[in-house]
Amino acid sequence: MRLATFNILHGRSQSDDRVDLDRFAGAVASLDADVLALQEVDRYQSRSSEVDLTALAAEAMGASEHRFVAALAGVPGATWMAAVGDEQPDSAAYGIALLSRCPVRAWHTVRLAPVPVRVPMMFSGSRRPELVRDEPRVAVAATVETPHGVITVANVHLTFVEWWNGRQLARVRDSLSGADRPFVLMGDLNMGPERAARISRMRPLVSGLTFPAGSPREQLDHVLLDGDLPPATGRVVELPLSDHRALVVDI
Repeated sequence: MRLATFNILHGRSQSDDRVDLDRFAGAVASLDADVLALQEVDRYQSRSSEVDLTALAAEAMGASEHRFVAALAGVPGATWMAAVGDEQPDSAAYGIALLSRCPVRAWHTVRLAPVPVRVPMMFSGSRRPELVRDEPRVAVAATVETPHGVITVANVHLTFVEWWNGRQLARVRDSLSGADRPFVLMGDLNMGPERAARISRMRPLVSGLTFPAGSPREQLDHVLLDGDLPPATGRVVELPLSDHRALVVDI
């Protein structure tokens, strides 16, 4: 069984600053994952050809089960607002997705409060940081029937604000404390391996630098385990899109 996580930067390539749908589908297919966690996923946005990237990824990998969960609803710079979970399935949105070739018994969503104050952020071309509001965050979990039995797999993308992302990770941990074990948590946690393991109380299944994609200096993306699974081997995968590298774990 193969697990993978990938922050896709809404499918955009750093090489040409474009979203090429064939390139995106090919990258997803090349991971050959049985369960795949994607972050920074667009749905019906003009910058990604107004397609449902989750549906495109599901087709590319042959995933019969998939769930997109919006963190933000609307269009950037226009109607961008926090998603609350009752958005129409054909509305424009941005968030995370969890996809599975294996049957899913149940889905669970955990909404995470954004940073409560404006935070300084540098933008390209700016000489000084600007105060911005961080975007809302969300986690999605699935109870999956796998060759190794029933496991819980969750996907999350946490804030980059260090003094807040630990609270978000603890919230995910506590919200899923009653979920079936083994429990695998995947995603872009925006923190290093030691801190991720300490706060989650889970052990890493793969170690490797994932960001920035071209010359990675740190590991922001993780696959963590609570419980027992057969021995696993993991690796970092560079793909022709995004500013992150993907992580793949074979169990």
